[in-house]
Amino acid sequence: MTAEGIAHDEVDELVAAWRRERPDLDIAPLEVLSRVSRLARHLDRARGQAFSRHGLEGWEFDVLAALRRAGSPYRLSPGRLLQQTLVTSGTMTNRIDRLAARGLVERHPALDDRRSIMVQLTEAGATKVDAALTDLLAHERAILAQTDDDDQAELARLLRRVLAPFDHPERR
Repeated sequence: MTAEGIAHDEVDELVAAWRRERPDLDIAPLEVLSRVSRLARHLDRARGQAFSRHGLEGWEFDVLAALRRAGSPYRLSPGRLLQQTLVTSGTMTNRIDRLAARGLVERHPALDDRRSIMVQLTEAGATKVDAALTDLLAHERAILAQTDDDDQAELARLLRRVLAPFDHPERR
């Protein structure tokens, strides 16, 4: 147990081993970022389970969720979808093709430029993403169950500080 009454985790073992083997190095970043990395892997698994119950892959949820968050009429340009999902243009084209083939999105000509397209969520896509989101939130609440609201807010604030330079490199 730690001084805060929290059980030791695998990262404690990893950090102790590195401190023993490389006392010349400052291992402190591993205490934070190894936990973030391990947590990301656990979250990916939990999210994968939540999405698979609704017949979705994680990438499919990401695209459908971006469209759903856009608000009615649930349309975005492929470029905007790229920004929100952090994938390449070729990857996005493939993803839109696959989602369209499943009837979860449709392509429509852009109103302001008939040469461009907009991607729109279908009713089936909205139903699927809404159900998957509900399941995902239940999983994520369970993951955070040991953390009170104030600690969650503080953790979100601290993680935002670390993540912001990656999301907005121009502000570095």
